[in-house]
Amino acid sequence: MAVKLAIHGGPRTIEVGRIQPWPPIDDTDRQFVLKSLESHRPSFGPNCEALQEEFATWNGNRFAIATNSGTAALHMGVAACGCGAGDEVIVPAYSWSSSVTCVLHHNAIPIFVDIDWETMNLDVDRIEEAITPRTKAILVVHLHGLVAPMDKILAIAEKHGLKVIEDACQAHGARYKGKKAGTWGHCAAFSCNHNKLMCAGDGGLFVTDDPAIHAQAQMLWSFGETRTPVQDRDYHAYALGWMYRMNDLTAAFGRAQLAKLQSYLDQIQENVAVLQEGLKGVSHLILPTVPDYCQHNWYNYVLRFDMQSLGHEEHPRAFRDRIVRALGAEGIPTSAWQQFILPAMTVFQARNAYGRGCPWECRSSSQADYSPDLFPVSQKHCETHTCLVMALRPPNGTDIARLLAQGIRKVMENVAQLED
Repeated sequence: MAVKLAIHGGPRTIEVGRIQPWPPIDDTDRQFVLKSLESHRPSFGPNCEALQEEFATWNGNRFAIATNSGTAALHMGVAACGCGAGDEVIVPAYSWSSSVTCVLHHNAIPIFVDIDWETMNLDVDRIEEAITPRTKAILVVHLHGLVAPMDKILAIAEKHGLKVIEDACQAHGARYKGKKAGTWGHCAAFSCNHNKLMCAGDGGLFVTDDPAIHAQAQMLWSFGETRTPVQDRDYHAYALGWMYRMNDLTAAFGRAQLAKLQSYLDQIQENVAVLQEGLKGVSHLILPTVPDYCQHNWYNYVLRFDMQSLGHEEHPRAFRDRIVRALGAEGIPTSAWQQFILPAMTVFQARNAYGRGCPWECRSSSQADYSPDLFPVSQKHCETHTCLVMALRPPNGTDIARLLAQGIRKVMENVAQLED
């Protein structure tokens, strides 16, 4: 029997205020931050040093550097892996813009590869066809918290003498074949902004096991100097550098949240299990694929709509947006996480990041082709998905997950009400 959707005046599935905000804040957070504030060392201080050690231990890395963003950590990886003017870096055609603009930040050139439909990660089978004599590295994104097939990627990289940079900004605690994100490649970047599962308000972490890569990244991180802020600095710039350091207040909040991160991850797994059970058999809905050898951290829970069965293959984006509005009216907070594939963004179409055609023409002309129609899987995903982000996280529990499933099922079972 048809049920009137909330967008048309029917009852709302989840009442206003029922879903609690992220992240949970308790006395642990207050004590860490207040102690930092009262220490009168608000710049790079003892909490920054402690966070570096604690995160490296938690994730299983030899070195960690606390940064002011995940984007900064990515740029550090590009630089530390020796990518410079005219070098090419293989990147996915669908991700957050920082996954690719970090390549431009060091005057290198991104070469896009389409994604795999099932996992939404870089299509491993298309990497080698993108490799040229100029290729220096593969920057692989663990999108939405699902680790890409790193053993296959590393095998390709070894065959061609390439470095592998992991964009693990969304992948805290996610595993591939039992091994954590950020422990596979030559280096990795994590983000700690408000959206992330390890939230520090902002900031990020660069990790590696390689002392030489660590030293190069650290130099970029602190003004091109060879000595860190906690050492006897000579304030001499030995190379081009930025100011990418984290501050102590941010690190204090990050330490408090890191102490609770595993409990968050465990609760999210419980919530997702309940949601997935509640969504079984829902028509026109494509649920996430998780290979048996992966442990997803569910940073984003991605819903995709079968536009062929819905009869909207020709203009999928417009009908997807109708579904998203209907979900929102039911109290289900979803959004299209990224609405443009990366090659279609103006910064790449214009090929003029630094002016006068740089970096594409700084040293020699690049033949990189950024035609959006070369990346059909990325485009299809972009136009047919929406994401559940924070509603599946603590302090929300399985009761909220059941309501989310009910609301999604309600919309999809009455989707005909959204037709013109």
